[in-house]
Amino acid sequence: MQIEFSPSERSTIGVEWELALVDGTTGDLVQIADDVLRELGTPDGREHPQITHELLMNTVELVSTVHHTVPAAIADLQGLIDLVRGVTDPLGVELMCAGTHPFAQWFDQKITPNERYDRLLDRTQWWGRQMMIWGIHVHVGIDARDKALPIVNGLLAYYPHLQALSASSPFWGGAKTGYASNRALMFQQLPTAGLPWQFGTWANYEEYVQDLVTTGVVTDHSEVRWDIRPSPKWGTVEMRACDGLSTTDEVGAVAALIHCLTDRMSGRLDEGEEPMTLQPWFVRENKWRAARYGLDAEIIVAPDGSERLVSECLLELVDDLAPEAERLGCVEELQTIPRILEGGASYQRQLSVAEANGGSLQAVVSSLTHELRSGLGG
Repeated sequence: MQIEFSPSERSTIGVEWELALVDGTTGDLVQIADDVLRELGTPDGREHPQITHELLMNTVELVSTVHHTVPAAIADLQGLIDLVRGVTDPLGVELMCAGTHPFAQWFDQKITPNERYDRLLDRTQWWGRQMMIWGIHVHVGIDARDKALPIVNGLLAYYPHLQALSASSPFWGGAKTGYASNRALMFQQLPTAGLPWQFGTWANYEEYVQDLVTTGVVTDHSEVRWDIRPSPKWGTVEMRACDGLSTTDEVGAVAALIHCLTDRMSGRLDEGEEPMTLQPWFVRENKWRAARYGLDAEIIVAPDGSERLVSECLLELVDDLAPEAERLGCVEELQTIPRILEGGASYQRQLSVAEANGGSLQAVVSSLTHELRSGLGG
């Protein structure tokens, strides 16, 4: 099987942001995506090109166009939020984003009618119906096909940094899970989701997809739902590991980190330098540690097994990536990372709100919707 990779301009960027629709009074999820998207659609009845359905009827997805800088992509998303609010505000519906909803129940949620979703749920059944989760996806343009897999492999070394920074799902179905990111471990239950295989060549990837198609696991490569994957149609590497985030500040910070790391690896590959990679068993352990402990995780940082606190590594990365941030125009966004570390990642803020309000998870939802309107510290 040949899978064509459409090269993109190097280090262009696009961001996808999944938002939940919640009742402004009760905080529970509402199933009105169809109504919202109908109002925002084109005169000929099609969906808005940048505001689309997702698996569940309680969700809309915002999709930026292709940009050269993170600030431009974030401004694009903010404009889309304003459009959605023009429909939802009069209905008393708020927008919320976190890796999971603190108290809603998966079995109460309606599925978006769609052949692809129907096929997924028919195969995955109970686990597929559990996917009441939200995330952000960041695409970075790759100018040569043979860079894509080395960059995927290299980014796996930074998986726990991104997972810990974005962790925002400490609750599930009304329960405190003990995890910073319950979403990370939920999503990997799907057959082709989770960590990618570390392939050496594009031909290895093509053989893998062919095997899956031959055995009926997928119909095409787009159904390989890895946490980090090549996206051949768009000519990008797509980072899908991050929990949903409740502020444009945090989306910008995470996108800037991904943008800088990917651009650095792309440039060094041009100079013949392969990214550092970790053994798959270390990568898997790092994912679990970041999901469980968030910013308090001690992660494995080198092939020799040496370990460090992930929050310390993040602070060093902000300084280390300063040249890339300057060149890519995302200095301010990257510098938001220390602010997040000081004020707490989303999972930490949610736990604090619950504790301060006698365990009320409605208060947690209210804090998340407020953050989406007002930003960090708003």
